Amino acid sequence: MDLEELIHKCKKGERQAQAELYRRYSGILFGMCLKYSKNKTEAEDNLHDSFMTIFSKIDQYGFQGSFEGWIKRITVNTVLQKYRKEQHLNVVSENIGEETEVDTEGTDISLSTLLGYIQELPNKYRLTFNLYVLDGYSHKEISEMLGTSTGTSKSNLARAKMILREKIEKEKINIA
Repeated sequence: MDLEELIHKCKKGERQAQAELYRRYSGILFGMCLKYSKNKTEAEDNLHDSFMTIFSKIDQYGFQGSFEGWIKRITVNTVLQKYRKEQHLNVVSENIGEETEVDTEGTDISLSTLLGYIQELPNKYRLTFNLYVLDGYSHKEISEMLGTSTGTSKSNLARAKMILREKIEKEKINIA
């Protein structure tokens, strides 16, 4: 079944079509959820919530633009909305330090270890880091998405990079 037919069937509420849509896109969206979540269990919850939102809003998809892009945006917004409700995104100080670069040169740090470090970041830092570094959003866009100021976005990114740099430095010491 082609994508357009699948979407039409999902709009009619057909369960088999919804199951097929889930099978096609759950892997991609789970990867996104994992990136924004503290652990696998939270990512699974976020994936479930995202699909609930996708199915409830699928009537709004007008076949303009990429469907995959549309569901990815819904997924990011669903996850961010959850964190906004929890009120864990505000930072006390907006003091912005120098840009911190995370140096992984000379370190045999695995991707799974680095992902683990990112997942250990506090919510406000993890979300800002992922949106800025991994997804390419600007500080202005991030501040709008998270309901914070641009300065807070910059501060949260700087703090995330500092924490990651410290963890990587410890990893270098442990390897040496």
